[in-house]
Amino acid sequence: MAQGASAVAQKSGENLLFLTDDQIRKGIEAMFFAYRGFTADPDRILEEQGYGRAHHRAIHFIHRAPGTTVNNLLAILGVTKQSLNRVLRSLIEDGLVESRVGNRDKRERHLFLTETGAALEQKLSDAQRERMRAAYRAAGPVAVAGFRQVLEAMMDPEMQRHFNRLTDSAR
Repeated sequence: MAQGASAVAQKSGENLLFLTDDQIRKGIEAMFFAYRGFTADPDRILEEQGYGRAHHRAIHFIHRAPGTTVNNLLAILGVTKQSLNRVLRSLIEDGLVESRVGNRDKRERHLFLTETGAALEQKLSDAQRERMRAAYRAAGPVAVAGFRQVLEAMMDPEMQRHFNRLTDSAR
């Protein structure tokens, strides 16, 4: 970054330390509307198959951590066991997810996407990656790094640990 640009970025960053309630509210509203955009394309794809966002989240995290246990997925998603069981039941019955008994602990269920599940995950992720890619290109690398810092700073410690495990396993 050029020296002048660095000074401007630093000065604007300092200004961000003193945000007004109105500026914070605008950021909150921007997150709501951005989330709507981020989920719009996958929602359309899911609706065609009779699924919702809970199905998407389960598919996403099973893809990211093949063989994850039901208990681990419960912790990541922060939903009730009953709610997750309903989602998993439909995904298993429809042939998108496979549940395997644990080798060490027969009570554990390990979850894997089937070929059909992986194809749906790819379609959903492609739509979101395209939107993220376009937004990142428009914002530039400094904004992208700052955005990620803000998101990570908003995470509760337990969610930060799950996030770190997923990002560390991707390396």
